Amino acid sequence: MNKIIKQALSDLSKRFDEIDGISLFNQQKVLNAFIKNKIALRHFSPTTGYGYDDVGRDTLNKLFADVFSTQDAIVSPLIASGTHALTIALFGLLRPGETLLCATGKPYDTLNDVIFGDGIGSLKDFGVNCVIVPLKDGKPDLEAIKAKCATVKPSLVAIQRSRGYDMRPALSVKQIDEIITAVKEIGCRVMVDNCYGEFTEDIEPSDADVLVGSLIKNPGGGIAPTGGYICGKTDAIAQIEGRLTSPSIGREVGSYAGDYRPFYQGLFLSPHVTAQSIKTALLFSQVFSLLGYTTLPNPNDSVDDIICSIMFNDEQKLIDFCKTIQSVSPVDSFASPEPWAMPGYNDKVIMAAGAFVQGSSIELSCDAPIRPPYTAYLQGGLTFEHGIIALEKCLEVLGIN
Repeated sequence: MNKIIKQALSDLSKRFDEIDGISLFNQQKVLNAFIKNKIALRHFSPTTGYGYDDVGRDTLNKLFADVFSTQDAIVSPLIASGTHALTIALFGLLRPGETLLCATGKPYDTLNDVIFGDGIGSLKDFGVNCVIVPLKDGKPDLEAIKAKCATVKPSLVAIQRSRGYDMRPALSVKQIDEIITAVKEIGCRVMVDNCYGEFTEDIEPSDADVLVGSLIKNPGGGIAPTGGYICGKTDAIAQIEGRLTSPSIGREVGSYAGDYRPFYQGLFLSPHVTAQSIKTALLFSQVFSLLGYTTLPNPNDSVDDIICSIMFNDEQKLIDFCKTIQSVSPVDSFASPEPWAMPGYNDKVIMAAGAFVQGSSIELSCDAPIRPPYTAYLQGGLTFEHGIIALEKCLEVLGIN
């Protein structure tokens, strides 16, 4: 093993013990929810057509609500992505003439057209206003958020837990709860984009009206083949479910002819798999920090999502790094990713994603917008061992023995 990796592993041993403790706590929480809901083989059976009385679907909703300590939940393979789940929630909760306030700066790139697009059925097209409160030194500006809420009186406040394509730390649940407490005093509902943050702590931001995420990220455990979730308060979920299907139907229909087992099994595995991803992110961050690169999370910081950001300040180095990650993937290792104009993004994006589930961000993957300062966003890792192997290959390409 590379000597710098050995040094980093030694430096991180205490941190890894803490991560294992969080994983154990979350595993017990998930197991308790499975036992409470009396999960059985019958819950895995597929349905077709309208899917009336689909016990697998309906019980999965209850299971997620219990795991995330919310009143209700929508969990569905009909949800195509995290962006789709967020869009369903936004259109379910907002009405023409109302205002959305983004409390953590500009939202992730793929939401830009959802909110601001012209003539494509965006929130803007439907008369919904959007106000953005910039971050202050990479953190939520609580006073500015409260002041703007008092002025514009938003119907919904959106919080993005993870960093997106910003070089800033992810938000802790404590930081999120501080925003929720502040805006609730003014009478605002809150939606948390929970992507990449699930099970990184021993609590979730359950005081929000809705938590939204993707099943091909943390809570799918690398097993779920598709889907998303929206957990939250009963009244909020009741509004949102009409946008999942139609207002007259809600969650009464929606079949899945595949096997529900991967969704249940993925959730069960997710605390452990998330811990593997966090360890991988910390190891990459520690090693590249030792090599003189600017990285996040900083080795001594709390870890509130599964992402490691590495600033290369060089376009070709960024591209080479992504190509190297692809080359040590279990699927499509022979492929060579190139920057391209992906739908929903403002810049060309390069993605290394040699995954069993296409685009899965809980599997070891890496992506980046091709723009200064040329920062790579590495995430996932079904096994920590795979992360170590990938890191050794990256160091080999850099000529570091």
